[in-house]
Amino acid sequence: MKAVILAAGYDPRLRPHVDQTPKTLVEVAGTPILARALSLLVRAGVDQVVIVVGHLRDQVRAEVARRFPDLDVTFVDNLAYRNTSTAASLALARPHVDGQAFFLIDGDVVFDAGVLTRLFDGGPDALAVRSVGSLGLEEVKVASDASDRVVAIGKQVPVRGAMGESIGMTLLSATTSRRLFAALAARPHADLYYEALLQELVDGGVDLHAVDIGSLYACEIDTPDDLRAADAELRALPAADSGQWRLAV
Repeated sequence: MKAVILAAGYDPRLRPHVDQTPKTLVEVAGTPILARALSLLVRAGVDQVVIVVGHLRDQVRAEVARRFPDLDVTFVDNLAYRNTSTAASLALARPHVDGQAFFLIDGDVVFDAGVLTRLFDGGPDALAVRSVGSLGLEEVKVASDASDRVVAIGKQVPVRGAMGESIGMTLLSATTSRRLFAALAARPHADLYYEALLQELVDGGVDLHAVDIGSLYACEIDTPDDLRAADAELRALPAADSGQWRLAV
């Protein structure tokens, strides 16, 4: 099984933590975001990983080589990371996963191992959604039908009609992978977020299952407040070392 991790960007919202450290290597509860993600992916059966890097990319390469010397990792450079968005980074991974099933994961997400299990169970095409917590204009929201099929995804989805928030973790089948990269090739994507491509796919009939992660932990680290909250949450959870983290609901 393969995974693609998008870890190229520089996010000024997280300064000063990202001035000398790539965002994906920022530590949460003593462990870099990327190291935690790779450990859980390996535990879930992923044996090949493509990491798209950009900001301070040599640090990412060195850290992965140090911590995971036996893992089959391919690094892809997005040299235009300051002027492009996530679809551009995803497009660079095409030679390595086009037409193959893979996990697509944002490089700034701290998540419970159970989220991967739920995506597997909800596949072959599944999108992880957090239905608990507040929603606002900045969240990437997901609307679904009565069968939990995604019908809309993006910041523009009305809060009242949303099932919840996309947490930046998706499982794509081989067939959908092929359609995704065909859609990417058909349009300019420098300023495009990959969620817009997922919207194209569901509009075209792809059955993308919205998987509610329930109380399982997942947090996108965008700001110092996010970092402090995630750090406190993980340090307070007694089962954190096992990767099974649950929030009180």
